[in-house]
Amino acid sequence: MIESYVKLTISSEIGYVEFFHPNRNSMPSDVLSQLAETIQEAGNNHAIKVIVLKSGGDRTFCAGASFNELIAIEDVKTGKAFFSGFANVVNAMRKCPKLIIGRIQGKSVGGGLGLAAATDYCMATKYASIKLSELSIGIGPFVIEPVVTRKIGLPAMSQMTIDAETFFSAEFAKEKGLYADVFETAEELDEAIESLATKLASYNPEALTEMKTVFWKGTDHWDTLLTDRAAISGKLVLSAFTKKTLKRFR
Repeated sequence: MIESYVKLTISSEIGYVEFFHPNRNSMPSDVLSQLAETIQEAGNNHAIKVIVLKSGGDRTFCAGASFNELIAIEDVKTGKAFFSGFANVVNAMRKCPKLIIGRIQGKSVGGGLGLAAATDYCMATKYASIKLSELSIGIGPFVIEPVVTRKIGLPAMSQMTIDAETFFSAEFAKEKGLYADVFETAEELDEAIESLATKLASYNPEALTEMKTVFWKGTDHWDTLLTDRAAISGKLVLSAFTKKTLKRFR
């Protein structure tokens, strides 16, 4: 079995940040930490003009939090630290001076949807359905709510949160503004991403950085907000309801 990884590769001034976990690209703490660090590294690398965020494999973009790690949480401090991992990744993407293009080849659940929403421009295949399943396991999408709401709006975020056991289609995600375009195949998706990233890499990098600042206007308080939200999730994951539910999904 291939072990989890996060890696950065550079080609023609495009930085490809790729993460992988053998369990449907779920996100344990070490992967979250590496991902935040790698995004910061790519943002500070002068050889990179634009970043593409992608995951390994061809089925699931990201299944969200690692259930095995969630089950192991036994105190509020550890719970907050775990969910802060997602906060750190979202904030790293938000503060990265480079534009980030999302390559979403398959399903995104919970925190995985948060990653997609935190990109500056996102494209997907028709298989890239989305789900906010948190309420069904006794917690809620507290950490990623601000970035998801910012991207698709409060009505759509609320609908997905309440209908927590339903996958919403890639076309739904496109209609709500998460995806700029949806493609039939991963090959078509990759061609479109390479074309766009190549164009962006040829533009004035100072203009791109200034434009990204405009895109994220009004989010300067997120360092505190998302950490506070992580504390809410960290407390709820200790509930008897959530512990019992997680064991069923293990």
